[in-house]
Amino acid sequence: MNSRTSFTSAPSADLTWVHDGLRWRATAWPEVDFLVEHVPGRWTGAAPGQAALASAALGVSPARWRRYLEFVPAEVAAFLGRFAFSRMPALFALSRCPELAGELLRTPALVAFLVAHRDLRGGEGHAWGEIAAVYERDGVFGLLQWLGLPASRQTLDILRRVADPDLPLRLLGPLRSALWEPEVLWSLGRGAVVSDEQLARACHALAA
Repeated sequence: MNSRTSFTSAPSADLTWVHDGLRWRATAWPEVDFLVEHVPGRWTGAAPGQAALASAALGVSPARWRRYLEFVPAEVAAFLGRFAFSRMPALFALSRCPELAGELLRTPALVAFLVAHRDLRGGEGHAWGEIAAVYERDGVFGLLQWLGLPASRQTLDILRRVADPDLPLRLLGPLRSALWEPEVLWSLGRGAVVSDEQLARACHALAA
């Protein structure tokens, strides 16, 4: 996390929104940084939590996103465009672990698990440095294992075929558990895409 502090107004290309009375800001590509304004005009590097990132879904207008995406590479713009409610979390994940860009572009559904890693694994702080180290050492399958997911090609294939990567936080724990069940892997392993309805059924079947 960048701890620098600056006394500037937000440039027009940046994305700004308000959460819990504080203004947040994501700076322009490629040097994306996340800042918070504790006093007027004083921006400090900070890591937004799940709630602050979620607030951006309503706080950043489609027009602001369109302007922002004009200045990012086409493949990154296409990736971010797949998200409706989790576009800011996706940008946050890219900015925190640029080493994972290729994996995230291939598997957008990983974003939800990565951004929620503190909730899924426990602990008090973010672990982006550890995530980068795990990926560098053990690749994507090591990362799946670190997230508590089955480290298998079947799991990766299912995640890559998820139709809508805007996975809600409440679904992640049950889905992670469901993916350990052979019958769930078999049912989700069929078809060209994995729909929201299929994911919900898999989680419901596990809870029944």
